[in-house]
Amino acid sequence: MSVPVYERILDLLEAEGINSLFGIPDPGFIHMAMTAERRGWSVVAPHHEQAGGYMADGWSRMTGKPGVCFGTQGPGISNLAAAMITAAKENSPTIFFGGQRSRSAYQRVRRGRIQVVDQISNFKPMMKYVGVIEDADQTDEIIREAIRQVTTGTPGPVYVELPLSVIHETADWTPVLRPEQYRLANQAASAPMIDKAVELIRAATNPVLLVGQGMFTSRAQQSVRALADVMACPVLQTSGCAMVVEGLEDRTFAYGFSPAGVAAAEASDLCIAIGTELGEPLHMGIGRHWAGNNANRKWIYIERDPLAFGVNRPIDVPLVGDLRDIVPQLADALKDTPRQPSAELAGWIETQKTFKATLREQVPSGTSPVHPARFIYESTRAIPDNAVLALDGGSVTIFGWTYSQFRARDLVWNQNAGHLGTGLPYAVGAAVAAPGRPVVLVTGDSSFMFHIAELETAVRKGLPIVTVVGVDNAWGLEVGCWRKQVGPDSPETEAHWGKAVRFDTIARGFGAEGVFVDREEDIAPAVEAAVASGKATVIHVPIDPVANAMDAPNYEEFKSWYTDFKPGYGADAGDVAY
Repeated sequence: MSVPVYERILDLLEAEGINSLFGIPDPGFIHMAMTAERRGWSVVAPHHEQAGGYMADGWSRMTGKPGVCFGTQGPGISNLAAAMITAAKENSPTIFFGGQRSRSAYQRVRRGRIQVVDQISNFKPMMKYVGVIEDADQTDEIIREAIRQVTTGTPGPVYVELPLSVIHETADWTPVLRPEQYRLANQAASAPMIDKAVELIRAATNPVLLVGQGMFTSRAQQSVRALADVMACPVLQTSGCAMVVEGLEDRTFAYGFSPAGVAAAEASDLCIAIGTELGEPLHMGIGRHWAGNNANRKWIYIERDPLAFGVNRPIDVPLVGDLRDIVPQLADALKDTPRQPSAELAGWIETQKTFKATLREQVPSGTSPVHPARFIYESTRAIPDNAVLALDGGSVTIFGWTYSQFRARDLVWNQNAGHLGTGLPYAVGAAVAAPGRPVVLVTGDSSFMFHIAELETAVRKGLPIVTVVGVDNAWGLEVGCWRKQVGPDSPETEAHWGKAVRFDTIARGFGAEGVFVDREEDIAPAVEAAVASGKATVIHVPIDPVANAMDAPNYEEFKSWYTDFKPGYGADAGDVAY
């Protein structure tokens, strides 16, 4: 049947199970957006293309499928640049569509053309793949290649350009291929390598699973649980994967930010790394908490990119492939001879319980404004079990690693990019992907300001997003840097902003609910009521600016991410040679 290029693209995306589209529907994309909505897709127009890119990313994290976003030629695609960079750094499988004036845009020598930018040259370095559909008959091969790229190897973003001269062309298309007909459906490890991994697992006394964000974004939670069950071992969370798998709550510990996690890492004689880079937040698997037993510890690493092995540290058994295929292979190979828990596991579980109970007793109380530790404690203790948690901000996020009372099963946050402003767009994307579930965003005020206009998007789309904002009227982490690096009498140039801002009032201006809370005992009831209302709500909570800047817990652990493990920098930070 003869249909235009934009409709054929929707056919190809639907074959992958994709049914959501994010972008501002300018003249180049209005027909695609209209047709998608007519088909029953969720079509969401943000107020800034950058936010739309983050929405697509948030949607992808909740579905395990590539997110799709578009931007018009010139300014629209330029606005997507930050989202593209974040997606590349976060290994997010996002498909970015960009408009262009015509197929001859790059061949013309004329100057002064409106909204013509060399988008290919600008974005190619950060993309896994860049394609331009110059003729209608290229549509299938380029879209299929884009999908192949985002779903094979290390995930990441792609960019496909759609000139106005082509997107409305029609053609008589062949039937849409099934995904398994043009891309690798199974990315399992070889049998000999699985046998080597099983041999190490059976020989280990204190194995640990080190689980990162890749488990969550690939939606492989139950496979990881099956492996953890047959291994009877603890699960170490990376900071980018501060969530728990149902059934593993009591033996999941935060690496570096809990004494049980530190003890399990130090004592481990085998680490199986799943869905994570062995990067600086993990001290590259050689420093800090790994250093003492480094010589005796074996490593099994599940990773799609063969070039990632042996870069930051030696790997004993590299398992090349998709964790969604390899983790079940390991669990199946071990199911007939499951391990017994190590003698230390019960003690670590008890250590974790004592640690959390002690923290609850030590949370500062009775201050005005509210202490940020109390803000986190009260903001998170009323969140229902089925909620999706979104995070944003600097100091507020660091306080959250220690004091959060909500054990999230679904969390949207970016670690590697460290990009502020993703919180509300991520929350919108997550809410679109998980209809009927509440989404709670805990954020700092400065980061919330980046894309505050997306409150209107949440209201327009009827999304139950509750945003709890810790307000110190400053770039809190930066204030701390000023005082620690320059001194208490430092000028703190432009680290503070106006105290007249009221986020509850702004929220009501966008059509959302707005609540002002300045007493700690009222925070949790406000969160509970907002979630129960099912409405987009913003809760403004003033927090102590001095404590937010200076009292971040475990700050030395956070700072140790930035040492680069240079010899002589300090043994506590990871002075280990490789």
